[in-house]
Amino acid sequence: MERKRPYGLSLLLSTAVLLVEAVLALVVSVLHGLTQQSWAMTPTGGSPLSVVLLPFLALFAATAAAALSVAVVLPIASLSDVLGRRFGGREAWWWVPPVAAAVSLLLVGATTVVAGGTDPAGFARGWLLTTVALAVPALVCRSRRKRVFGPVALWGLTAVVLTGVLGGVAFGTGVLTMYRPPDVARAELVGTWSDGKGGTLTLTAEGRATVSGLDRTSGERGEACVGRGTWGYGTGTDRHARGVGVDVPSCGRTLWDVGGTEDRPTLHRIVVRSVEPDEVDRYELTRRTPR
Repeated sequence: MERKRPYGLSLLLSTAVLLVEAVLALVVSVLHGLTQQSWAMTPTGGSPLSVVLLPFLALFAATAAAALSVAVVLPIASLSDVLGRRFGGREAWWWVPPVAAAVSLLLVGATTVVAGGTDPAGFARGWLLTTVALAVPALVCRSRRKRVFGPVALWGLTAVVLTGVLGGVAFGTGVLTMYRPPDVARAELVGTWSDGKGGTLTLTAEGRATVSGLDRTSGERGEACVGRGTWGYGTGTDRHARGVGVDVPSCGRTLWDVGGTEDRPTLHRIVVRSVEPDEVDRYELTRRTPR
């Protein structure tokens, strides 16, 4: 009987596959994010420090992948072998997917309970993706082939590059469409906008603005703003120049970006708390009354 791969090599191989999957997930996430309204841009902008942190992020990702391999992936491979010998008389690869499905069901189920989610479609999608993400490294690390690291690295790099190229082609051919804010005229903004929690912003055709119950631009969370002032609408092409500027003396000046769709426009903004600079709050207003 051919000897199993040493535990250390199996761990290294599983970690490598998980990292490839993580990079693939990141690429797909970026491509999908381009089709959606983004909350990523904040008033503080980007920081050169993020480039310095890349090696530490890579080290953290490798450590997390290794821990996941030890805690979940390698036990899945071992349990699959045990079940194969117990019920089939020999180890067989086809035991890996059902074992991975059972383990991922427990993981996703526990996560859903903790997060309080109740969406069946989201649960099923998370279960399927987690099952695949665990089954692939478990299948690869139990392989008896001696030279498997080269093919794994080659196919992993190919998958990442091909995914990026196909995404670019999809955008170039119109299969995927990059999100763009709706082209809303100033007159269409007149009316009352609500955050759904009692806070409102009322804009009049004469340029008057009334704020009631919306959080302030800074300070402690929950400090409601009430007051009257003026508003204007930028029509530039830049994201930060095309928005609704509201100036209320008792609350300060705020800039609401126009988002949503042509049929359902929204106003949204991000607030960075001065007392907690790393914490941001996201606010979105929808039209409550017709203009």
